[in-house]
Amino acid sequence: MTDLKFDDKGLITVVVQDWITNEVLMVAWANQEAVDLMKSTGYTHFWSRSRQKLWQKGEESGHVQKIKSIQTDCDADTLLVRVEQTGVACHTGTPSCFNEVIYGDTSETMAILPELRRVIKDRHENPEEGSYTCKLFNDETRMCKKVIEEAGEFVLAIKDKDEDEMAWELADLIYHTMVAIEKSGLSMEKVYEKLSERAE
Repeated sequence: MTDLKFDDKGLITVVVQDWITNEVLMVAWANQEAVDLMKSTGYTHFWSRSRQKLWQKGEESGHVQKIKSIQTDCDADTLLVRVEQTGVACHTGTPSCFNEVIYGDTSETMAILPELRRVIKDRHENPEEGSYTCKLFNDETRMCKKVIEEAGEFVLAIKDKDEDEMAWELADLIYHTMVAIEKSGLSMEKVYEKLSERAE
């Protein structure tokens, strides 16, 4: 196993990602004891530079992070920790600590997927009258037909070599599939496991 490289203060940077979406939730620091605690307990622990003490994420709020995996980078001086987040990651009450855009635009990035997933999940847990997503949740047959319909339209767009239409139909297919995943309660852990078999 690679020896981790801690800085002159005995700390290593820890990047925390959501295990389902890969959304970056937060960045923190850990000393050797915190790393050992993460491995032994299966939950994130860090070193607070301001308070000069060990702390477990969610020890007061209950917003704990159950660890799915820990990786190190090629220099062994940064950790990437994928977690199952309970509640929100940021102390401000937002899902991620990375919210303010200071350059460019996230609308053409994968940033929409975790946000869309949260909206779909919220519609399932807190139905809103008039919501198209809620109408799909209430009519399973229609929901399933929409997945088939959008898949067919995406394939036809590929045949037509129409990039705009492909993008439109694939967006529809992804959205309707995400609704079906939420409604069915399908575990993405099982899906990722099956995908990993296809990467062999």
